[in-house]
Amino acid sequence: MFFRLLRLVLILALFVLAPPSSDAMAQAIGQGAAALIAEQMKAIQDLTAKTDDLEKKIPQEAQEDAGLVDIRLQLEDISRAALTSALAFRSRLADINNRIEVLGAPPAEGQPQEPEIVTSERGALAAEKAEINAVIASAQNLSIRISGLIDKISTMRSELFRNVLTKRYVVSDALSPEVFSDAQDEYANFYKAVSSWLTFAFKFKFQAVLAATLMALSLAAVLFVGGRRLFGRIFEADPSVEDPSYLSRLSVAFWSTLLPTLAVGVFLVSTVFFFNYYNVLRGDIGVFLNALVAVIAVVFCVNRLTNAALEPRLPNWRLIPVETGPARWLVRLTTAMAVVIGINNFLSVVNDKMGSPLSLTIARSFVATIIVGVILILMGLLKPFKATDGRWRPWPAWLRYTAFALGLFTIAAALLGYIGLAIFVSLQVVVTGTILVTAYIGFLSARAISEEGGFANTSIGRWLSVNSSYEESALDQLGLVVSVAINVMIVLVFLPLILLMWGFQPGDIQAWGYKLATGLTIGSVTISLTGILSGIVVFIIGYFLTRWFQGWLDGSVMARGKVDTGVRNSIRLAVGYAGVALAALVGVSAAGIDLSNLALVAGALSLGIGFGLQNVVSNFVSGLILLAERPFKVGDWIVAGDISGTVKKISVRATEIETFQRQSVILPNSNLINNAVGNWTHRNKLGRIDIKVGVAYGSDVKQAHAALLEIARGHPLVLKNPEPFVLFTNFGPAALEFEIRVFLADVMNGNVVQNDIRFAVLDVFADQHIEIPSAPRAVVETKKHEAWPIDDDKIEVDFAEQEQAKAEAVAEAKRLAKSGRKIRKPDPD
Repeated sequence: MFFRLLRLVLILALFVLAPPSSDAMAQAIGQGAAALIAEQMKAIQDLTAKTDDLEKKIPQEAQEDAGLVDIRLQLEDISRAALTSALAFRSRLADINNRIEVLGAPPAEGQPQEPEIVTSERGALAAEKAEINAVIASAQNLSIRISGLIDKISTMRSELFRNVLTKRYVVSDALSPEVFSDAQDEYANFYKAVSSWLTFAFKFKFQAVLAATLMALSLAAVLFVGGRRLFGRIFEADPSVEDPSYLSRLSVAFWSTLLPTLAVGVFLVSTVFFFNYYNVLRGDIGVFLNALVAVIAVVFCVNRLTNAALEPRLPNWRLIPVETGPARWLVRLTTAMAVVIGINNFLSVVNDKMGSPLSLTIARSFVATIIVGVILILMGLLKPFKATDGRWRPWPAWLRYTAFALGLFTIAAALLGYIGLAIFVSLQVVVTGTILVTAYIGFLSARAISEEGGFANTSIGRWLSVNSSYEESALDQLGLVVSVAINVMIVLVFLPLILLMWGFQPGDIQAWGYKLATGLTIGSVTISLTGILSGIVVFIIGYFLTRWFQGWLDGSVMARGKVDTGVRNSIRLAVGYAGVALAALVGVSAAGIDLSNLALVAGALSLGIGFGLQNVVSNFVSGLILLAERPFKVGDWIVAGDISGTVKKISVRATEIETFQRQSVILPNSNLINNAVGNWTHRNKLGRIDIKVGVAYGSDVKQAHAALLEIARGHPLVLKNPEPFVLFTNFGPAALEFEIRVFLADVMNGNVVQNDIRFAVLDVFADQHIEIPSAPRAVVETKKHEAWPIDDDKIEVDFAEQEQAKAEAVAEAKRLAKSGRKIRKPDPD
């Protein structure tokens, strides 16, 4: 109760303390919301009317697959527009919900009444929210209706495709005498249409025709001449090469098919474009010309592929090891099959445009399929290989029987009246087969280029190795990139062509491309190719900008400012990490990924850090501490445990130390933080070195002291302040021990100074006859083992001599005992 009264007081205070213009502002906001609702309601009504018109067109285009695809694309555009209208209220709905939450629920029965202004505002917000929900509901209903229409169109298209393949025609109509008269009439009408257009074009559009033709020819000349000079080595076989590599043959076959076909395609498309641009083409002539362009492109591509793979003139460059004669026949038969299919498709366009009789269409398709079937059988009967004994061998069994099966199936389907199925199979054999073979050769070329040393053996790789500083490893990496690019290009170029050949329309590919680019929803995850590419591009730009800024800051700003090397390294690393992190965040945002959705990932990482990434995080944090506190910097001489050397690089995980033996030691940063580290050059390079010298007992100590001090003072690298000092440190067991202590401006020169001073001590002590004793060394006597006896006679002689010596010793002792004399023991030392 207390909190409810407190909220009521705050609301009253808000209205009391509000400026006088708040009512006008609220009224303006209400008018803006009303205008937005009216605008979006009008937009949805217009979209609904368009949907009604398209729904009426669906039955009219029931027999035209392209027309149904066009209607579907328009419906998808309307659906996206309806969704946009619904999303226009997102921000306003959020404001209304927040405002209602602030106002709170209306008071329950028995509680104090709230002010009238609060009640009226709550009612106005609820009414506006209801109007917005009504508009959103209309948009949702329209979207649901459009989805149903799209499903209906998909069903109609599937049924239409099945009907085309399974519809049976009466073959006798194709063999009736009326077909010849219909063909003559058709030819006469076609000739009349083309001749009338030519007469009109040359009489009234001669300059436009001439300009369009010249521009198309100029573009063709640029493509052919420029392409031959730029890429001639890529797609032209070199007759002087006797044994080209497999990669060279693959590359020449692939590029000699793709690049000239693209050039011819660009020329033909530009011709049609310029004719349309100058308003030269008539409606029916434009349709005929487009069909003729497609036929020329297909025939040219098939001819180029067969010539590139079989190479009748250059057997060394032949991909398929067939003999020259069969290779020529294969090129002729394949090209003839493409010509037959192309002419059939062109005549089908002419028949459709001129309203030819059905019998003529059946006859044309029947003849074309029979010819294609016969050609396939002839190709299967061909014997392209020659054995060592001179006999001709046929194709492998699986390939031969496949050609027979396709040819017989096409002929049988045509004879049984399934003309649509026979034409479809013939078209797939020629066009789809050409596309698949070309793509397969391209994939083989990409795989060969990606192998180790593959790219270096290509003409481009050899040119780069001669004219650039690329090494073999760099060329291999570049070969991987080129291989991936070729594979991507093959998919982007050939996959749409295959889809078109299998009955899909350009609108289908356009719709799929739009969905893939804008967002493909899988469950609750939306994958957008455009967003991902945008994020990658933004990250790459940010990365290179960071590297450029690092170089500029280090080379221009800090270098001119005489900033210490260690400080420059720390600043450069900090700027690099911050720039890369910022580029990554911006790239992720540009990719359309909500950073708030990464909370689960962060939680999982935290859990992983708690269990398995402790050392990694410890080293990372230690690296940040080292870069911030800078207990040592790049170029310092440090001692960390058993490791002594110069710091070469400090990163966030580890520090690289180069020892004086030129060994690189990668030391984790946590070791440098948790353990003691000695730094000889922390604040400056001033340091002291100590040199121990021993003098023999009996020498003039003061003379030795003066000589050592004079040597230390005479070295040019020894500082005069602090002054060098010679200390008499100890009476050693073998020498009088002295220690020379000198200070150097650069302690890194310590080894050189120590070496010079030791040489000087030897020279001066030799001149002044001061002895440097050497430490006594213990003599270790090795016990010699008795040799293995090898002579029994020698052993007997030695034994007899030993026994004789013992007997003489015993006799001498008895003689001395009889004389009364005592044996004198030796004196102790």
